[in-house]
Amino acid sequence: MAFDIDTFAETSEAVGWSDIDLDAFRTDPLSETSLRALRYMCDVEYHTVCYLRDMLVTPSHGDGEVSTFMTMWNREEYWHGEALAAVLGVHGVTVEYDQLKASRVKLGWRDRIDPIKQSIYGNIVGKDFVATHMSWGSVNERGAAAAYRRLAKLEPHPALAPLLKRIAAQESRHIAFYTTQATKRLEESRLARMFTRFALSNVWGPVGSTIEPEEEVRFVMGFLFDGEEGLREVRKMDEAIAKMPGMEGLSVVEKAFRARGLYTDLAAA
Repeated sequence: MAFDIDTFAETSEAVGWSDIDLDAFRTDPLSETSLRALRYMCDVEYHTVCYLRDMLVTPSHGDGEVSTFMTMWNREEYWHGEALAAVLGVHGVTVEYDQLKASRVKLGWRDRIDPIKQSIYGNIVGKDFVATHMSWGSVNERGAAAAYRRLAKLEPHPALAPLLKRIAAQESRHIAFYTTQATKRLEESRLARMFTRFALSNVWGPVGSTIEPEEEVRFVMGFLFDGEEGLREVRKMDEAIAKMPGMEGLSVVEKAFRARGLYTDLAAA
């Protein structure tokens, strides 16, 4: 079924959390491990504006449906960060825009050069770059949705799990858009398939790995996706990715996780 961008834009809204009893965390606080994962997620959501910034220097910004989606997506992701920040705030963990800005400053030249790299790649590949952008987004959103569902299962707090599931539901709509767009564009172009396969195989990393310390990436991914059950979730993601045109046989998520020390005692696919 085609993704209706007009319906998406009309129904885009902030994730609902006004009914969440934040005071419940005062008497029944989250574990330190869960708070660490939640902080990571909040940072990623608040950094969405930087991903949008990078997109604006690529051919993606010239596509009407893509630019409309990205505008709404940026808002929804920001609202996710706002909701997570409220939960963290009750636990004495403050996440504000000034902190986000400071973290970008710490990245220094790596952050400043990202839009330049995106622009160069986009201009070299041309309109086929949009297929890679959409495929990349599909992989990232699958990871985000799975992470929220996993945290809801690992930390079934009555005030947290409903919020995480609502966020995951919105991420599922994002997956639908990215995957629909990626599939269409990959089907149309051999160059798009080749470039996307190369990018996913050689450059892709877990969501947040470009902005968080590697120690945090390993910790959070290990906490959320450790063991046989976590590996099953990872392989579900890879199976979905491999169904996109030209991506057959890829296992980019499992590969990235194994490179970070996960599943050393479990056989590879």
